[in-house]
Parts: sequence; structure tokens; C-alpha cells
Amino acid sequence: MNETLTAILLGIVEGVTEFIPVSSTGHLILATELFGYDAAQWALFNVVIQLGAILAVVYQYWGTFWQALLDLLGWKPRGVRFARNILVAFLPSAVLGLALKDYIDILLGSPEVVGWALIAGGVAILAIEKVAKPDGEDGVADLPLKQVVGVGLAQCLSMIPGVSRSGATIMGALAMGVNRKTAAEFSFFLAVPTMLGATTLELATKSDELTSGSGSVGWGEVAIGFAVSFVVALIVIRAFVAYVSRHGFAPFAWYRIVAGAAAVVWLASR
Repeated sequence: MNETLTAILLGIVEGVTEFIPVSSTGHLILATELFGYDAAQWALFNVVIQLGAILAVVYQYWGTFWQALLDLLGWKPRGVRFARNILVAFLPSAVLGLALKDYIDILLGSPEVVGWALIAGGVAILAIEKVAKPDGEDGVADLPLKQVVGVGLAQCLSMIPGVSRSGATIMGALAMGVNRKTAAEFSFFLAVPTMLGATTLELATKSDELTSGSGSVGWGEVAIGFAVSFVVALIVIRAFVAYVSRHGFAPFAWYRIVAGAAAVVWLASR
């Protein structure tokens, strides 16, 4: 496949799937199998285009981040609570991710794991949607530490490819009574340090490859993927919050189950 077209397609996959509960990593792994491109050659590309998705969150919620920073610098309670909640929720996956990186890398090479994780995650979403009882309309800064820690622990499940970082954090929040809008926004905000940390770690471990240019696609394709990921993620973020606030997460659960089952059958038949 033409490298420019591959860059566009992967940028779309990243932008569409990063912030909805369907697993961007899982979809990129399955895309490797479906499109038949060299995964090792595009590994750094897949890491860098995540920054485009991160930038979309910062752009969309710039006012929120800026106000939180001003409040934090002024040591105002709301700004302090906002920063505390993001940091506390980030720490479990940061510690566990560093400790288990080698094992996580092994799982990332298994598309079969992705298929089964998609199915299991879909069933979990349907179950949580059925029993969850959202309480109030509080924002991220208003969440108590008990809920914040729970979301942080739930995010650790996303180290299994196909689970979905956004799915784990959103469903973890819903299970503890957080309303849909706040759960989704908390997941978006938490993505910034989480994805920046994971991207920085990955780039650091591949620094020789990055500087030499060996085994990676050209920077032109990286720029295309980054831009596509940013634009698509921005559209998805805006539409996603509006949609789930009214309709819930069941359609994403059914998509996961169907896509996961199709992937399992297809991989087994090759």
C-alpha cells in the first residue's frame, strides 16, 4: 500500500478510536494484520501520531486547562483539586506501566488478545451501563479521592491491548457513580499525562532508531498522520461527549463485541 495512504488511514484510525471506548491500540494492531504493512517499520509513526490526539484534547479544553493552571498557581482550592485528581489517577498506570513494560510489549504483538479483549470489554460496558447509577453533575475537580483512585486503578486494565484506556477509565468512573459527561471529560484530561508519559518512554527506548531513521517511515508521513489524527480526534471529542450525555455507551459495546468476534474468527481462519 502507498505510504501516504497508509499514513492517512492510520491517522484516521488513531483519531477516531483514541477517545471512544473501543481501543485505539487494538485497532492499530488489527490494522497491521488487515492492511498487511510492516508493523516494525510503522512503530514510531504510531507512537508519534498519538501526540496529535493529545493536542486535540488540549485545544478543545484549553480554557479548562488554563483556568486550572491559574487556580493552581494561585493555590485556589478548585485548581489544586483538579491537579490532584489528575495526578492521583495517573500514578497507578505510570508505576505499573514501567514495571511491566516488557510484558506489555509481548501482548502488543498478539492480535488474538485484542479480539478477545474487545469482546470482553463490550460485555463489561453493557453490564456497567445496566447497573451504574450516576450521581449529580459534578466536574472533575469535585470528584472525591475514592472515585479518583478507582479510575486510576481501572486505567491499569488498558495495558492489555484491546481493553481501551478511555473505556476502562470511563466505565470505572460510571461504576462509581460519576455522571457520563464528567466520566468522559475525566478520561480526556487523564489521557494527556498518560499518553505523554507513554509516548516519551517509547521514544526514549527507540532514540537510536529515531535519530538514525532506520526502520521508520519518513517524516512527511509522520506529519500527515499527526495532522489527520489531530483533526479527526477533535471532531470525535466534540461529538462523543454530546452523544453519550444523551444516549449512553451501549452502541460502542455492541460494536466492540461484533468487531472482536469478527477479528477472532478471521484470525483463526488464516
